[in-house]
Amino acid sequence: MAAKRDYYEILGVNKSATEDEIKKAYRKMAIKYHPDKNPGDKAAEEHFKEAAQAYEVLSNAEKRSAYDRFGHDGVRGAGGQGGFSGGGMNMDDIFSQFGDIFGDNSPFESFFGGRGNRGGGRAPSGSNIRIKLKLTLEEICSGVEKKVKYTKKVAAPGAKFTTCNTCHGSGSVTRMTNTFLGQMQTSSTCHTCNGLGRKLENRPAGSDSQGLINEEVTTSIKIPAGVQNGMQLSLSGYGNDSPMGGGSGDLLVLIEEAPHVDFRRENNNLLYDLFISFPTAALGGDVEIPTIDSKVKVKIDPGTQGGKMLRLRNKGVPDINGYGRGDQLVQVNVYTPKKLTNEEKELLRKLETAENFVPPAENKEKGFFGRMKDLFH
Repeated sequence: MAAKRDYYEILGVNKSATEDEIKKAYRKMAIKYHPDKNPGDKAAEEHFKEAAQAYEVLSNAEKRSAYDRFGHDGVRGAGGQGGFSGGGMNMDDIFSQFGDIFGDNSPFESFFGGRGNRGGGRAPSGSNIRIKLKLTLEEICSGVEKKVKYTKKVAAPGAKFTTCNTCHGSGSVTRMTNTFLGQMQTSSTCHTCNGLGRKLENRPAGSDSQGLINEEVTTSIKIPAGVQNGMQLSLSGYGNDSPMGGGSGDLLVLIEEAPHVDFRRENNNLLYDLFISFPTAALGGDVEIPTIDSKVKVKIDPGTQGGKMLRLRNKGVPDINGYGRGDQLVQVNVYTPKKLTNEEKELLRKLETAENFVPPAENKEKGFFGRMKDLFH
């Protein structure tokens, strides 16, 4: 399967492009490769779809951020029912963008025939639903399937619609205007039915003006391992129903990562604070510590200084794109007791003047920044 082209390359903009620059670039591509301007040209149609998909991602701040961080994997379907939004657009999805790009009464739509009005008004898609889902670090590291309960709008039993008398089901009204060039035909959205082509004839009790009622549903979501706090997953078709039989909206799931009692997360690495006693730091030994999966023993070398960092390879968080796992970084802290007996105090006073217990001058060069330099070099 051929690799996908970079979205910025498709639209001919750089990664620092503004929202207006991206919109202008897409408008130029849409006009150039519009199917009505290139009848029967499959290559032009593919360019048209490719540009629309690139704009669908780069015009959305959240999707663009995910794409910048993770590439195409950040905005593609991720298995099961759920996945990252992006891709799989059809022509109806593409033409639905034109209200934002060209305007409802755009000459572009009139010139090319207004694809959305061919064969009658197109039923609108249902609106999206956004929910938050809190996950533990263990769930994030292993991947998990969660059942979520939420309220969505569904069509009320008995709701009936009739064809709009103004546009006769087309969703648009056409006007002829006399200009110095002759007569010009323009098309605009029908204000009676708002472009739907139909209107509610029988409204069931308890339903809203579109014949919809609220219903509580339960859905199972597969969460891939390695998701991060603030990441958004999209379940296509699990949002609110369309009032007139169009496609349902999406369920947008915002990931919230619950704090962990032992670990702090930095990207795919896990940070752990290990506290050892002074005798252990001086004499060395084996200490058992937790990892996200189990427990392991780490070796403490004799004379270990407070602040030393140990690295446990592949004991961190799995990469969401499948590129292995991060590491667990263990910072060693020497515990200083707050309460001592008289006997303990006397022993420490004797040790305080011993030659081996006086910090050498070279330790000044091995402070915090020196230890961090040793860790990463």
